[in-house]
Amino acid sequence: MEERVRVHKVRLGGDEFRVIRPEPSSARLALRDDHHWLSMYVDRAGAERLVALWSLAARSARSLIQLPIRANPAPEGVAGVTGVVGDGEPVALDLVLLHHSLRFPTARWKPVRSRLDTGRPQTTATPDRDFPDEDAIDHARRAHRSYRDHLAFDIAAHTLFVVGSPTAFRETGTALRGLVDEAPSFPYRYPHAGHFCVELDPGPWARIRNRRPLPATLHIQYSADWRV
Repeated sequence: MEERVRVHKVRLGGDEFRVIRPEPSSARLALRDDHHWLSMYVDRAGAERLVALWSLAARSARSLIQLPIRANPAPEGVAGVTGVVGDGEPVALDLVLLHHSLRFPTARWKPVRSRLDTGRPQTTATPDRDFPDEDAIDHARRAHRSYRDHLAFDIAAHTLFVVGSPTAFRETGTALRGLVDEAPSFPYRYPHAGHFCVELDPGPWARIRNRRPLPATLHIQYSADWRV
């Protein structure tokens, strides 16, 4: 799978940051903070784009991968995970994927974002089997106190930051591949089962301090019939 991106370099004080953003396309993705959960919606092209960028994040230890989707409307008739809107109106968010080894202070994202130029166009290849098979993942080890390959979430400047190690991105990417491989045929195989979704939870070891508790789950819903 190939993804056309633009690579930006931003200098802020004595630091330089590398930001990768996908080129605009017809792919549909939207992300909302519903206050009790994080709700993301993707169509087929959007699912392919999300999986490609997740793979890129696993291999790009020195880059911030930004998906600027804050202006995108959510599909008509959706209201979060349970079908009930949380306290207050949902807040539209962009998405940034990055490695925890960067130790990027999310409070600096707003000035970094404001300095992004047109960038340098590039085509990046993401291998079809960049993620392990489900039966190759040892889920039991995630309960060990010494385990460090969880994801962490943070929200700043109307952006959800998903932070993790290469292993964390690859192993959660296995679940995301279901949005591409299984979701399109799901309504035909299970006509009464409702929507197809993937849920990602942050781990306990790297919860980033925030002004309020963050929603505990990122719920990603496949929306084939996207109407706005």
